[in-house]
Amino acid sequence: MRSQYRLGIDAGGTFTDFVLAENNGELRVFKSPSTPQDGTIAIKAGLSQISEALGKSIEEIVQSCDLCINGTTVALNALIEKKGVKVGLLCTAGHEDSLEIRLGHKEEGYRYEADFPPAHMIAPRHLRKPINERVLSNGQIDQAMDEQEIRDAVAYFKAQGVESVAISFVWAVRNPEHEKRAKEIVQEMMPGVFVCTGSEVYPQVREYTRTSTTVVNAYLSPVMRRYVEKIDEYFRSLGAKYPVRYFQSNGGLAVGEAMQGRAVNAINSGPASAPQAGLFVGQPFDINNVITVDMGGTSFDITLTKDGHTNLNKNIDFLRYRIGVPMIQVETLGAGGGSICHVDKYGMLQVGPESAGATPGPVCYGKGGTQPTVTDANLVLGYLNPAAVLGGAIRLDREAAIHAVKAHVADPLGISVEKAAFGISTIVNLNMVNGIRRVSIERGYDPRDFALLCAGGAAGMHITALAEEIGSTTVLVPKVSSVFCAFGQIISDVRYNYLASEPMRLDGEDVNLAALNDKFGELEEQGREHLLSDGFADEQISCTRSVEMRYVGQIHECTVEIHPGKITQEKLAAILDDFHKRHEELYTYSEPHNPVELVNIESTMTGHVAKPDFQDLIAKGSSAEEALIEYRPALFDADGHWIDTAVYSGPKLDVGLEIQGPAIVEEPTTNIVVRPGWTLVLESNHCYRLTRRDA
Repeated sequence: MRSQYRLGIDAGGTFTDFVLAENNGELRVFKSPSTPQDGTIAIKAGLSQISEALGKSIEEIVQSCDLCINGTTVALNALIEKKGVKVGLLCTAGHEDSLEIRLGHKEEGYRYEADFPPAHMIAPRHLRKPINERVLSNGQIDQAMDEQEIRDAVAYFKAQGVESVAISFVWAVRNPEHEKRAKEIVQEMMPGVFVCTGSEVYPQVREYTRTSTTVVNAYLSPVMRRYVEKIDEYFRSLGAKYPVRYFQSNGGLAVGEAMQGRAVNAINSGPASAPQAGLFVGQPFDINNVITVDMGGTSFDITLTKDGHTNLNKNIDFLRYRIGVPMIQVETLGAGGGSICHVDKYGMLQVGPESAGATPGPVCYGKGGTQPTVTDANLVLGYLNPAAVLGGAIRLDREAAIHAVKAHVADPLGISVEKAAFGISTIVNLNMVNGIRRVSIERGYDPRDFALLCAGGAAGMHITALAEEIGSTTVLVPKVSSVFCAFGQIISDVRYNYLASEPMRLDGEDVNLAALNDKFGELEEQGREHLLSDGFADEQISCTRSVEMRYVGQIHECTVEIHPGKITQEKLAAILDDFHKRHEELYTYSEPHNPVELVNIESTMTGHVAKPDFQDLIAKGSSAEEALIEYRPALFDADGHWIDTAVYSGPKLDVGLEIQGPAIVEEPTTNIVVRPGWTLVLESNHCYRLTRRDA
């Protein structure tokens, strides 16, 4: 039976969001300014708000939670800001430069730019030590490892103050004996130093990807460990009955112990819960094609879910580092409410990617900011009420916003403040639309076939404009949109991915279905034991499988989902057929008569968590006039045509009432701008549904 509460916490760049679900179906939303220097400060502040709202002590609330879930940007921020630890790498001799060679890869847009700077090496050349050893692709040891070279390298690491060691040997995924022994030597000579191996972190074929992933994990894990230990200790001090769960990049939860050594699994922790939440919101409307856009104070995150399935990325370049482990496919832009606006040296208006963040924040916050932001522009345009932001916790200064927009944008461009503010809004919208097109049109999806789901505190003021640009006629704005990722956390399951390499031809005598079935069985038994130790019963555990296949001679693989259970010759034929179909979907052709080879396999083990039982809203029979706050001038075009716009209180709006745009709906932690031509209706599932009248 569930305890009284379930708590989701999402630490963003500007605000830390809190969602508290009660077992009676009630949902409460809170926000606190983020404290990047110490995440517990923001958590304490949020819990204090919850304590005041419930009239209970923080200890009593935490002790009554069956799940406390934390989504964090700690690993991501450390990678962005290059604030990980000093890393040393042990690798097979001859492969110490693979991190810099990068398979010859250069980022899109810079392929022919000779002056484009190389990626920053988080394991510099002098800390990448070659070791004479060699394992063949069949797992046979061709050259024994020179242990003295390991000891000499570790002695050098100690002298250089290395805090973390990554070990990645060629073909260790087929035989990890050398990596295991090297790890033992490092731990013996450098007790307390973090050590990880490629065969543990990313046990799949692709030497460069495995090495890069392992080095990134070594770079971030000590940072993540300190954070997890601090959060866990804080919740233990409050008497928490259950361990804190942390959100992973694969869209599932994990205990802190699992995250401490696998920080690479938490890089996209924050936005990874959005697709699950988007599907949950869309279910009552029979919508399973959803583009979720999350605009907070610092960034704009986009995820796409087609037919109820969200794409997982593997083997991608993230912030210029190759990451192999599965991650929810998220397109992230520097476009948030705090994005700074300026006129560049060419006289062009630029918005972002730099952000004012939580400190000093937008100019209108009155906390020391001097450069105008998107939030300042929205205030100038009339989309925000200075007395209605965060329930009045932050009172906005419209005159300061006007002055900043005038001084930094309007005067340099020789235009009015109104045109400057509208230009800021237009440019940030176009930046966001380009991001939406990258996850949809550029990947073969028509955005007109998707509902646009609004998440993040700032997205509501832009959402109908974005929908018009991409041609979407349905917009969903849940009442919890400003804390959407925290909401997604409390309805998510525990999930672990288990990877392995099992290269084999899938034709003729080379097929070894017994070995393949044994390997899947080994991975899934490992996952089952892990989940059982987490407290799940057998009936709460499920498994999904996928394989990476390619035509013989190809470089890149296609991922194909397969059903669990014993793989027989009949099942193999179906798997091959699915591979040919998937290849044609991705590349417009297939070669059914050419031989196919298997490269990597993956089992995803899920422990299903009971979902909160949310109460539906019940119509009270009140009129729209009872929710009307005022009429406020707002600007919806570049020609300066101000319109007296009806402003409604979201908490007072009744279920089923139709609100015609232009209008503004004010919720305690977000505003929804309903542009002309749109109709807004509050549905019983706590979600606003907006439709375009002229569609």
